[in-house]
Amino acid sequence: MAEMGKGVTAGKLAINVQKRLTRAQEKVLQKLGKADETRDAAFEEMVTNFNKQMVEGSKLQKDLKTYVTAVKTLHDASRRLQDCLADMYEPDWFGKEEMDALAEDTDTLWLDYHQSITDKSVTSMDTYLTQFPDIKARIAKRDRKMVDFDSARHHFASLQKGKKKDEAKIAKQAALLEMAAPSWAQGLISAHQVAQTNLSFNQAEEDLGRAQKIFEELNVELQDELPALWDSRVGVYVNTFQGLAGHQEKFHKDMSKLSQNLNDIMTKLEEQRQLNEEADISDSASSAPKRLGPPPSRPPPRPSPSPDPGQQQVSLFDDEASVPDSNTDSATTTTTQQIAVTNGSDGELPPGFIYKVKAIHDYDATDGDELELKMGDIVLVMGFDNPDEQDDGWLMGVKESKWLQEKDASAKGVFPENFTQKF
Repeated sequence: MAEMGKGVTAGKLAINVQKRLTRAQEKVLQKLGKADETRDAAFEEMVTNFNKQMVEGSKLQKDLKTYVTAVKTLHDASRRLQDCLADMYEPDWFGKEEMDALAEDTDTLWLDYHQSITDKSVTSMDTYLTQFPDIKARIAKRDRKMVDFDSARHHFASLQKGKKKDEAKIAKQAALLEMAAPSWAQGLISAHQVAQTNLSFNQAEEDLGRAQKIFEELNVELQDELPALWDSRVGVYVNTFQGLAGHQEKFHKDMSKLSQNLNDIMTKLEEQRQLNEEADISDSASSAPKRLGPPPSRPPPRPSPSPDPGQQQVSLFDDEASVPDSNTDSATTTTTQQIAVTNGSDGELPPGFIYKVKAIHDYDATDGDELELKMGDIVLVMGFDNPDEQDDGWLMGVKESKWLQEKDASAKGVFPENFTQKF
Protein backbone atom coordinates (compact mmCIF):
# COMPACT_ATOMS: atom_id res chain seq x y z
CA MET A 1 0.00 0.00 0.00
CA ALA A 2 1.40 3.40 -0.95
CA GLU A 3 2.56 5.72 1.80
CA MET A 4 0.87 9.18 1.86
CA GLY A 5 3.04 10.70 4.55
CA LYS A 6 4.70 9.89 7.85
CA GLY A 7 2.56 7.22 9.47
CA VAL A 8 -0.36 7.79 7.05
CA THR A 9 -1.25 5.22 4.38
CA ALA A 10 -3.64 5.57 1.50
CA GLY A 11 -5.97 3.10 3.14
CA LYS A 12 -6.01 4.99 6.41
CA LEU A 13 -6.59 8.25 4.62
CA ALA A 14 -9.50 6.71 2.75
CA ILE A 15 -10.99 5.47 6.01
CA ASN A 16 -10.72 8.96 7.55
CA VAL A 17 -12.35 10.53 4.51
CA GLN A 18 -15.15 7.98 4.67
CA LYS A 19 -15.67 8.76 8.38
CA ARG A 20 -15.99 12.46 7.65
CA LEU A 21 -18.50 11.82 4.90
CA THR A 22 -20.52 9.51 7.09
CA ARG A 23 -20.56 12.02 9.95
CA ALA A 24 -21.53 14.85 7.62
CA GLN A 25 -24.37 12.76 6.18
CA GLU A 26 -25.54 11.85 9.68
CA LYS A 27 -25.54 15.50 10.83
CA VAL A 28 -27.57 16.50 7.76
CA LEU A 29 -30.14 13.81 8.46
CA GLN A 30 -30.34 14.89 12.09
CA LYS A 31 -30.85 18.54 11.16
CA LEU A 32 -33.56 17.56 8.68
CA GLY A 33 -35.26 15.52 11.36
CA LYS A 34 -34.83 12.25 9.48
CA ALA A 35 -32.56 10.79 12.16
CA ASP A 36 -32.67 11.13 15.91
CA GLU A 37 -29.68 12.51 17.83
CA THR A 38 -28.26 11.28 21.12
CA ARG A 39 -28.75 14.10 23.63
CA ASP A 40 -27.46 14.49 27.21
CA ALA A 41 -28.72 17.72 28.81
CA ALA A 42 -26.57 17.28 31.91
CA PHE A 43 -23.42 16.85 29.83
CA GLU A 44 -24.31 19.82 27.64
CA GLU A 45 -24.55 21.96 30.78
CA MET A 46 -21.10 20.74 31.82
CA VAL A 47 -19.72 21.77 28.44
CA THR A 48 -21.37 25.18 28.74
CA ASN A 49 -19.74 25.66 32.14
CA PHE A 50 -16.41 24.48 30.76
CA ASN A 51 -16.49 27.02 27.94
CA LYS A 52 -17.47 29.79 30.37
CA GLN A 53 -14.69 28.76 32.77
CA MET A 54 -12.11 28.69 29.99
CA VAL A 55 -13.10 32.16 28.73
CA GLU A 56 -13.03 33.65 32.23
CA GLY A 57 -9.70 32.04 33.03
CA SER A 58 -8.16 33.30 29.80
CA LYS A 59 -9.40 36.82 30.49
CA LEU A 60 -8.03 36.74 34.03
CA GLN A 61 -4.68 35.52 32.73
CA LYS A 62 -4.60 38.32 30.16
CA ASP A 63 -5.51 41.00 32.72
CA LEU A 64 -2.94 39.68 35.20
CA LYS A 65 -0.22 39.94 32.59
CA THR A 66 -1.39 43.45 31.75
CA TYR A 67 -1.15 44.34 35.44
CA VAL A 68 2.36 42.89 35.68
CA THR A 69 3.37 44.91 32.62
CA ALA A 70 1.97 48.04 34.28
CA VAL A 71 3.95 47.28 37.46
CA LYS A 72 7.12 46.96 35.40
CA THR A 73 6.35 50.27 33.70
CA LEU A 74 5.84 51.95 37.09
CA HIS A 75 9.07 50.37 38.32
CA ASP A 76 10.99 51.79 35.37
CA ALA A 77 9.42 55.23 35.88
CA SER A 78 10.21 55.13 39.61
CA ARG A 79 13.82 54.18 38.92
CA ARG A 80 14.27 57.05 36.47
CA LEU A 81 12.69 59.48 38.90
CA GLN A 82 14.90 58.35 41.78
CA ASP A 83 18.00 58.47 39.58
CA CYS A 84 17.11 62.00 38.53
CA LEU A 85 16.74 63.11 42.15
CA ALA A 86 20.00 61.42 43.13
CA ASP A 87 21.82 63.16 40.26
CA MET A 88 20.46 66.58 41.23
CA TYR A 89 21.05 66.13 44.97
CA GLU A 90 24.19 68.09 45.79
CA PRO A 91 26.80 66.47 48.07
CA ASP A 92 26.59 69.15 50.78
CA TRP A 93 22.82 68.95 51.11
CA PHE A 94 21.25 67.28 54.11
CA GLY A 95 20.95 63.48 53.89
CA LYS A 96 22.90 62.87 50.67
CA GLU A 97 23.92 59.35 51.72
CA GLU A 98 20.43 58.59 53.00
CA MET A 99 18.98 59.76 49.70
CA ASP A 100 21.24 57.45 47.69
CA ALA A 101 20.34 54.50 49.95
CA LEU A 102 16.65 55.37 49.66
CA ALA A 103 16.82 55.27 45.85
CA GLU A 104 18.45 51.83 45.96
CA ASP A 105 15.90 50.47 48.47
CA THR A 106 13.01 51.77 46.36
CA ASP A 107 14.35 50.06 43.25
CA THR A 108 14.80 46.77 45.14
CA LEU A 109 11.27 46.97 46.54
CA TRP A 110 9.75 47.44 43.08
CA LEU A 111 11.84 44.57 41.71
CA ASP A 112 10.76 42.19 44.49
CA TYR A 113 7.10 43.13 44.04
CA HIS A 114 7.22 42.56 40.28
CA GLN A 115 8.96 39.21 40.73
CA SER A 116 6.55 38.05 43.44
CA ILE A 117 3.36 38.60 41.48
CA THR A 118 4.94 37.06 38.39
CA ASP A 119 6.11 33.92 40.19
CA LYS A 120 3.00 33.40 42.28
CA SER A 121 -0.13 34.85 40.68
CA VAL A 122 0.72 34.73 36.96
CA THR A 123 2.51 31.37 37.04
CA SER A 124 -0.33 29.84 39.05
CA MET A 125 -2.87 31.03 36.49
CA ASP A 126 -0.74 29.73 33.60
CA THR A 127 -0.63 26.27 35.22
CA TYR A 128 -4.39 26.32 35.77
CA LEU A 129 -5.08 27.05 32.09
CA THR A 130 -2.75 24.38 30.67
CA GLN A 131 -5.37 21.67 31.27
CA PHE A 132 -8.08 23.33 29.15
CA PRO A 133 -6.74 22.59 25.62
CA ASP A 134 -6.57 18.81 26.28
CA ILE A 135 -10.06 18.66 27.74
CA LYS A 136 -11.41 20.82 24.94
CA ALA A 137 -9.93 18.39 22.37
CA ARG A 138 -11.44 15.40 24.17
CA ILE A 139 -14.87 17.07 24.24
CA ALA A 140 -14.63 17.56 20.48
CA LYS A 141 -13.58 13.93 20.05
CA ARG A 142 -16.48 12.80 22.21
CA ASP A 143 -18.85 14.77 19.95
CA ARG A 144 -17.40 13.06 16.86
CA LYS A 145 -17.68 9.63 18.42
CA MET A 146 -21.26 10.38 19.40
CA VAL A 147 -22.07 11.06 15.72
CA ASP A 148 -20.34 7.80 14.78
CA PHE A 149 -22.41 6.00 17.40
CA ASP A 150 -25.63 7.54 16.10
CA SER A 151 -24.70 6.64 12.54
CA ALA A 152 -23.90 3.03 13.48
CA ARG A 153 -27.08 2.83 15.52
CA HIS A 154 -29.20 4.08 12.66
CA HIS A 155 -27.50 1.79 10.18
CA PHE A 156 -28.05 -1.23 12.39
CA ALA A 157 -31.68 -0.28 12.97
CA SER A 158 -32.14 0.10 9.25
CA LEU A 159 -30.74 -3.38 8.67
CA GLN A 160 -32.98 -4.80 11.35
CA LYS A 161 -36.01 -3.17 9.78
CA GLY A 162 -35.11 -4.40 6.33
CA LYS A 163 -34.18 -7.89 7.38
CA LYS A 164 -37.71 -9.21 7.08
CA LYS A 165 -38.07 -7.60 3.67
CA ASP A 166 -34.84 -9.21 2.58
CA GLU A 167 -35.97 -12.60 3.89
CA ALA A 168 -39.25 -12.27 2.00
CA LYS A 169 -37.36 -11.24 -1.12
CA ILE A 170 -35.05 -14.20 -0.79
CA ALA A 171 -38.04 -16.54 -0.38
CA LYS A 172 -39.63 -15.15 -3.54
CA GLN A 173 -36.42 -15.54 -5.47
CA ALA A 174 -36.12 -19.10 -4.21
CA ALA A 175 -39.63 -19.87 -5.48
CA LEU A 176 -38.69 -18.65 -8.91
CA LEU A 177 -35.51 -20.67 -8.84
CA GLU A 178 -37.48 -23.80 -8.08
CA MET A 179 -39.02 -23.50 -11.49
CA ALA A 180 -35.89 -22.51 -13.36
CA ALA A 181 -33.07 -24.34 -11.65
CA PRO A 182 -32.46 -27.93 -10.82
CA SER A 183 -33.38 -28.95 -7.32
CA TRP A 184 -29.78 -29.40 -6.24
CA ALA A 185 -28.94 -25.73 -7.14
CA GLN A 186 -31.93 -24.18 -5.46
CA GLY A 187 -30.58 -24.81 -1.93
CA LEU A 188 -27.17 -23.37 -2.77
CA ILE A 189 -28.58 -20.11 -4.12
CA SER A 190 -30.87 -19.63 -1.13
CA ALA A 191 -28.07 -20.30 1.36
CA HIS A 192 -25.79 -17.79 -0.39
CA GLN A 193 -28.41 -15.03 -0.23
CA VAL A 194 -29.10 -15.66 3.45
CA ALA A 195 -25.37 -15.62 4.22
CA GLN A 196 -24.99 -12.30 2.42
CA THR A 197 -27.77 -10.76 4.50
CA ASN A 198 -26.47 -12.16 7.79
CA LEU A 199 -22.95 -10.95 7.02
CA SER A 200 -24.08 -7.36 6.56
CA PHE A 201 -26.23 -7.54 9.68
CA ASN A 202 -23.42 -8.96 11.82
CA GLN A 203 -20.93 -6.38 10.54
CA ALA A 204 -23.33 -3.56 11.37
CA GLU A 205 -23.87 -4.99 14.85
CA GLU A 206 -20.11 -5.15 15.46
CA ASP A 207 -19.64 -1.57 14.22
CA LEU A 208 -22.41 -0.42 16.54
CA GLY A 209 -20.88 -2.12 19.55
CA ARG A 210 -17.43 -0.68 18.83
CA ALA A 211 -18.76 2.85 18.27
CA GLN A 212 -20.84 2.67 21.43
CA LYS A 213 -17.88 1.51 23.54
CA ILE A 214 -15.56 4.30 22.33
CA PHE A 215 -18.22 6.94 22.87
CA GLU A 216 -19.19 5.76 26.34
CA GLU A 217 -15.57 5.59 27.54
CA LEU A 218 -14.96 9.22 26.56
CA ASN A 219 -18.34 10.27 27.89
CA VAL A 220 -17.79 8.71 31.32
CA GLU A 221 -14.29 10.22 31.68
CA LEU A 222 -15.51 13.71 30.86
CA GLN A 223 -18.52 13.43 33.11
CA ASP A 224 -16.10 12.81 35.99
CA GLU A 225 -13.56 15.48 35.04
CA LEU A 226 -15.73 18.42 33.99
CA PRO A 227 -17.59 18.91 37.33
CA ALA A 228 -14.31 18.64 39.26
CA LEU A 229 -12.68 21.20 36.96
CA TRP A 230 -15.67 23.54 37.34
CA ASP A 231 -15.45 23.39 41.14
CA SER A 232 -11.67 23.98 41.10
CA ARG A 233 -12.08 27.52 39.77
CA VAL A 234 -13.06 28.80 43.25
CA GLY A 235 -9.81 27.67 44.82
CA VAL A 236 -7.81 29.07 41.91
CA TYR A 237 -9.43 32.50 42.18
CA VAL A 238 -9.02 32.56 45.97
CA ASN A 239 -5.34 31.64 45.82
CA THR A 240 -4.65 34.06 42.99
CA PHE A 241 -6.25 37.12 44.53
CA GLN A 242 -5.24 36.36 48.11
CA GLY A 243 -1.65 36.05 46.96
CA LEU A 244 -1.91 39.23 44.93
CA ALA A 245 -3.50 41.10 47.84
CA GLY A 246 -0.77 39.90 50.20
CA HIS A 247 1.99 41.06 47.86
CA GLN A 248 0.26 44.40 47.37
CA GLU A 249 -0.16 44.93 51.11
CA LYS A 250 3.50 44.19 51.85
CA PHE A 251 4.69 46.34 48.95
CA HIS A 252 2.60 49.38 49.88
CA LYS A 253 3.50 49.03 53.56
CA ASP A 254 7.22 48.98 52.80
CA MET A 255 6.85 51.72 50.20
CA SER A 256 5.00 53.87 52.73
CA LYS A 257 8.01 53.70 55.05
CA LEU A 258 10.36 54.72 52.25
CA SER A 259 8.00 57.55 51.28
CA GLN A 260 7.99 58.81 54.87
CA ASN A 261 11.79 58.70 54.91
CA LEU A 262 11.87 60.69 51.69
CA ASN A 263 9.46 63.23 53.15
CA ASP A 264 11.61 63.58 56.28
CA ILE A 265 14.73 64.17 54.20
CA MET A 266 12.96 66.81 52.12
CA THR A 267 11.69 68.52 55.29
CA LYS A 268 15.18 68.65 56.76
CA LEU A 269 16.56 69.93 53.48
CA GLU A 270 14.04 72.77 53.47
CA GLU A 271 14.91 73.62 57.08
CA GLN A 272 18.57 73.70 56.16
CA ARG A 273 17.80 76.04 53.28
CA GLN A 274 15.83 78.40 55.51
CA LEU A 275 18.51 78.44 58.19
CA ASN A 276 21.23 79.13 55.66
CA GLU A 277 19.13 81.91 54.19
CA GLU A 278 18.56 83.48 57.60
CA ALA A 279 22.24 83.08 58.43
CA ASP A 280 23.14 84.91 55.22
CA ILE A 281 20.82 87.78 56.19
CA SER A 282 22.39 87.89 59.64
CA ASP A 283 25.89 87.91 58.15
CA SER A 284 25.08 90.86 55.95
CA ALA A 285 23.57 92.79 58.87
CA SER A 286 26.44 92.15 61.25
CA SER A 287 30.03 93.26 60.90
CA ALA A 288 31.15 89.98 62.44
CA PRO A 289 30.27 87.19 60.05
CA LYS A 290 28.68 84.17 61.63
CA ARG A 291 26.78 81.10 60.55
CA LEU A 292 24.36 78.87 62.31
CA GLY A 293 25.90 75.84 63.94
CA PRO A 294 25.84 74.04 67.22
CA PRO A 295 25.99 76.23 70.34
CA PRO A 296 29.55 76.85 71.54
CA SER A 297 30.76 74.67 74.34
CA ARG A 298 30.76 76.23 77.75
CA PRO A 299 31.83 75.07 81.20
CA PRO A 300 29.20 73.70 83.53
CA PRO A 301 27.00 76.48 84.95
CA ARG A 302 28.14 77.89 88.25
CA PRO A 303 25.11 78.06 90.51
CA SER A 304 24.84 81.11 92.73
CA PRO A 305 22.23 82.09 95.31
CA SER A 306 19.44 84.27 94.00
CA PRO A 307 19.39 87.38 96.24
CA ASP A 308 16.19 89.04 97.32
CA PRO A 309 15.42 91.79 94.77
CA GLY A 310 15.06 94.43 97.55
CA GLN A 311 18.35 93.47 99.17
CA GLN A 312 19.99 93.41 95.74
CA GLN A 313 18.96 97.01 95.12
CA VAL A 314 20.38 98.16 98.46
CA SER A 315 23.61 96.29 97.84
CA LEU A 316 23.99 97.76 94.41
CA PHE A 317 23.43 101.34 95.69
CA ASP A 318 25.93 100.79 98.46
CA ASP A 319 28.49 99.51 96.00
CA GLU A 320 27.96 102.49 93.74
CA ALA A 321 28.39 104.91 96.66
CA SER A 322 31.63 103.29 97.77
CA VAL A 323 33.34 103.69 94.39
CA PRO A 324 34.72 107.13 93.43
CA ASP A 325 33.23 108.73 90.28
CA SER A 326 36.66 109.05 88.69
CA ASN A 327 37.23 105.25 88.79
CA THR A 328 33.94 104.10 87.22
CA ASP A 329 34.68 100.91 85.28
CA SER A 330 32.78 98.18 83.47
CA ALA A 331 31.56 96.60 86.71
CA THR A 332 30.01 99.91 87.78
CA THR A 333 28.42 100.26 84.36
CA THR A 334 27.00 96.76 84.69
CA THR A 335 25.68 97.65 88.15
CA THR A 336 23.96 100.71 86.75
CA GLN A 337 22.43 98.58 83.99
CA GLN A 338 21.19 96.11 86.59
CA ILE A 339 19.56 98.92 88.58
CA ALA A 340 17.78 100.07 85.45
CA VAL A 341 16.63 96.54 84.67
CA THR A 342 15.29 96.15 88.19
CA ASN A 343 13.43 99.44 88.09
CA GLY A 344 11.97 98.71 84.66
CA SER A 345 11.10 100.94 81.70
CA ASP A 346 8.31 101.26 79.18
CA GLY A 347 10.50 102.42 76.27
CA GLU A 348 11.39 100.46 73.16
CA LEU A 349 14.63 99.34 74.77
CA PRO A 350 14.39 99.53 78.56
CA PRO A 351 17.33 101.08 80.36
CA GLY A 352 20.03 98.66 81.34
CA PHE A 353 19.67 96.53 78.23
CA ILE A 354 22.26 96.72 75.48
CA TYR A 355 20.30 95.62 72.39
CA LYS A 356 17.67 93.21 71.16
CA VAL A 357 18.10 89.91 69.30
CA LYS A 358 15.69 87.55 67.59
CA ALA A 359 15.93 83.75 67.82
CA ILE A 360 16.39 82.26 64.36
CA HIS A 361 16.39 78.66 65.57
CA ASP A 362 14.96 76.68 68.46
CA TYR A 363 17.32 76.08 71.38
CA ASP A 364 16.65 73.57 74.13
CA ALA A 365 18.27 74.57 77.41
CA THR A 366 20.60 71.96 78.88
CA ASP A 367 21.43 73.73 82.18
CA GLY A 368 19.37 75.55 84.75
CA ASP A 369 20.96 78.94 83.99
CA GLU A 370 20.26 78.71 80.21
CA LEU A 371 17.41 80.39 78.36
CA GLU A 372 14.97 78.24 76.37
CA LEU A 373 14.47 79.71 72.89
CA LYS A 374 11.85 79.23 70.20
CA MET A 375 12.29 80.57 66.70
CA GLY A 376 11.01 84.14 66.63
CA ASP A 377 11.51 84.90 70.36
CA ILE A 378 12.77 88.45 71.12
CA VAL A 379 15.46 88.65 73.80
CA LEU A 380 16.68 91.80 75.62
CA VAL A 381 20.46 91.45 75.99
CA MET A 382 22.18 92.64 79.15
CA GLY A 383 25.71 92.53 80.48
CA PHE A 384 27.04 89.88 82.86
CA ASP A 385 27.32 90.77 86.57
CA ASN A 386 30.88 89.57 86.40
CA PRO A 387 32.39 89.90 82.91
CA ASP A 388 34.85 87.13 83.74
CA GLU A 389 31.98 84.67 83.90
CA GLN A 390 30.96 85.30 80.29
CA ASP A 391 31.91 82.41 77.95
CA ASP A 392 32.79 83.03 74.32
CA GLY A 393 29.76 82.86 72.05
CA TRP A 394 27.20 83.19 74.85
CA LEU A 395 24.99 86.15 75.81
CA MET A 396 22.91 87.04 78.86
CA GLY A 397 19.34 88.28 78.47
CA VAL A 398 15.65 88.22 79.29
CA LYS A 399 12.83 87.32 76.91
CA GLU A 400 11.00 90.53 76.00
CA SER A 401 7.64 88.88 76.57
CA LYS A 402 8.69 87.90 80.09
CA TRP A 403 10.00 91.38 80.84
CA LEU A 404 6.80 93.07 79.63
CA GLN A 405 4.70 90.82 81.86
CA GLU A 406 6.71 90.86 85.08
CA LYS A 407 9.42 93.55 84.77
CA ASP A 408 11.62 91.06 86.54
CA ALA A 409 15.27 90.68 85.59
CA SER A 410 15.61 87.48 87.61
CA ALA A 411 14.16 85.57 84.61
CA LYS A 412 17.43 86.16 82.82
CA GLY A 413 19.53 83.36 81.38
CA VAL A 414 22.38 82.67 79.00
CA PHE A 415 21.93 81.52 75.41
CA PRO A 416 24.14 80.86 72.35
CA GLU A 417 24.70 83.96 70.27
CA ASN A 418 24.75 82.15 66.93
CA PHE A 419 21.15 80.98 67.44
CA THR A 420 20.00 84.62 67.30
CA GLN A 421 20.07 87.61 65.01
CA LYS A 422 20.77 91.13 66.21
CA PHE A 423 18.23 93.87 65.43
